[in-house]
Amino acid sequence: MRTVEFKDLGLYDYKKAWDYQTTLFDKTIKTKIENRKADTSEGAVQTKNHLIFCEHPHVYTLGKSGDEKNLLLSKTQLKDRNIQYYKINRGGDITYHGPGQIVGYPIFDLDHFFSDIHKYLRFIEEAVMLTLEEYKIKSGRIDGLTGVWIDYNNPKKARKICALGVKCSRWVTMHGFAFNVNTDLNLFNNIIPCGIDDKAVTSMQHELNHELDIEEVKEKLLINLSNIFDFDIITADEQTLSYK
Repeated sequence: MRTVEFKDLGLYDYKKAWDYQTTLFDKTIKTKIENRKADTSEGAVQTKNHLIFCEHPHVYTLGKSGDEKNLLLSKTQLKDRNIQYYKINRGGDITYHGPGQIVGYPIFDLDHFFSDIHKYLRFIEEAVMLTLEEYKIKSGRIDGLTGVWIDYNNPKKARKICALGVKCSRWVTMHGFAFNVNTDLNLFNNIIPCGIDDKAVTSMQHELNHELDIEEVKEKLLINLSNIFDFDIITADEQTLSYK
């Protein structure tokens, strides 16, 4: 049976979270390499799957293929507004993370699931879409674009509610998704989100005209992820969410 160690870190510094998931990612890859070097499967060590939820203090992150021109603030303006900025090693362009947004970091060994990164992204999108459906918010996909969208059939009104950006090596994933629940959308005005200048960004709060219980949304999303990916959840604390 597939299992995933889950931890909600709450409001957590972006760089610390990046270092944290990188440690898990690197150890998983190291274990896979050592297993392949072994003469038999007798001494093989089972890799683990991890899922981290958190929120971040205000931060902009630029993917490895992103254009820095999509950040519309100077370094001085970022400092004055107490907003962090990082160039990171995921796919995609620039995005914003902040309080009221569910950021999810699956560090999955896809050999436990399926060797298909596109299917992996579609599964994450589906879990978010099912969660939105529970709140009577209709969402979907746009051909050629990742993420989850509202009014996805109307190019003039389409707005993104969940962004995705991942890194995958030896079928091990890191980084993940950013799901806007009670997010302050004004922070997106300082960037061209995901490098797309003709589409808006939205949140559950904006669509429903009231603040959501983000802990309730997290719970529903976690269940939907476990159902879509077909895994059992093991709750771990920060100290045990690692290899011993």
